[in-house]
Amino acid sequence: MSLRTTLIRASAVLAAALFVATARPRRPRRARPVARPGSRAGETGAARWAVQPSSAKGPTGRNYFIYDLAPGSTLTDHVGITNLGDRPVTFDVYGTDAYTSTDGAFALLPADRPATDVGSWIRVDRREWTIPAGKRVDIPFRLTVPANATPGDHTGGVIGAVARVRTTADGQRVLVDQRLAARVYLRVNGPVRPAVTVEAVDVSYANPVNPFAGGDLVVRYRLRNDGNVRLGGSATVTVRAPFGREQARTSPTDLPELLPGATFTVTERITGVPPLLRLTAEVDIAATSTDTALPPVVRTAGVWAAPWLLLALLAGAAGWAGLRWWRRKAAAAGRLSTPDPAPGQQDPADTPRPAATASAASGAAAGPTPGVDARPDAPPAR
Repeated sequence: MSLRTTLIRASAVLAAALFVATARPRRPRRARPVARPGSRAGETGAARWAVQPSSAKGPTGRNYFIYDLAPGSTLTDHVGITNLGDRPVTFDVYGTDAYTSTDGAFALLPADRPATDVGSWIRVDRREWTIPAGKRVDIPFRLTVPANATPGDHTGGVIGAVARVRTTADGQRVLVDQRLAARVYLRVNGPVRPAVTVEAVDVSYANPVNPFAGGDLVVRYRLRNDGNVRLGGSATVTVRAPFGREQARTSPTDLPELLPGATFTVTERITGVPPLLRLTAEVDIAATSTDTALPPVVRTAGVWAAPWLLLALLAGAAGWAGLRWWRRKAAAAGRLSTPDPAPGQQDPADTPRPAATASAASGAAAGPTPGVDARPDAPPAR
């Protein structure tokens, strides 16, 4: 078998194996992200309370404070705080800013960080409010939008906090500040600019020993809200083999609420992906604002996924075929190096060698033949 034939057959076997591996795209198995629900009721020791949007006459059924105001506007609203415990409790009531945490949750600034956005635009008549047991107080506050406020969404919360002194296991006394808040979503009138970008895509692949079992492909990408309004939406990851053949596609993943300027990292793990030399992950973001859907944002990144076992078998077959070819070539070269005999001349290899007969041996033992000199260089007898 020639080297060319062997390589062609080995390549055909590898191509057939890759085709079988790509013939049936697999659906990924992954755990769906679990959203962390917000709460507006809390408990600290003997204190239990709730915070909700309200009015001068009581709760209005709103879940959040949602406003659409022009720069320079002022309004008055109420936050209702209910003491669900059996003793009076003193609450700290104030406004603060919100941000998107690293895990995608809605979060408020710590108590020791001053607000610089919508939280600083909220004013309460006084900071501390003592509420009797089992009672609700509807506390008024004023929201004043600065004349130079930028258009778009400004997000924060009105907080009802309880500070309690706790004793730790080692006997130390610490001040614990626990807070509940009603969210504030303010949109300042003016041009809105919804925008989201995929800042980075990182793809890694755990190459399996058995290429037919498939390996784990991990896709990690970071999103940034570059616009001036909050965004949501969904994201999908598609894995493609060479020539664009689809291998896997994740189910749409719901994105958390991304406030303006927020970043969020998503990690997708897709199992059972065969090693097909080069794998490409395509991240497709379908973002939406409260008003409209944004154009899709797509970004791709690739990773090498060589089927090492198949390549080792192919290399072994190629080496074996090359060795056989070299040996045949060396043998043929040896035959060609032996010269042919001249015309009319007998090949020395074909000249019969004289046989040592028993009679010659016995003659040598009896003595020389009469008339013949036993010396090989003696002249002929006369």
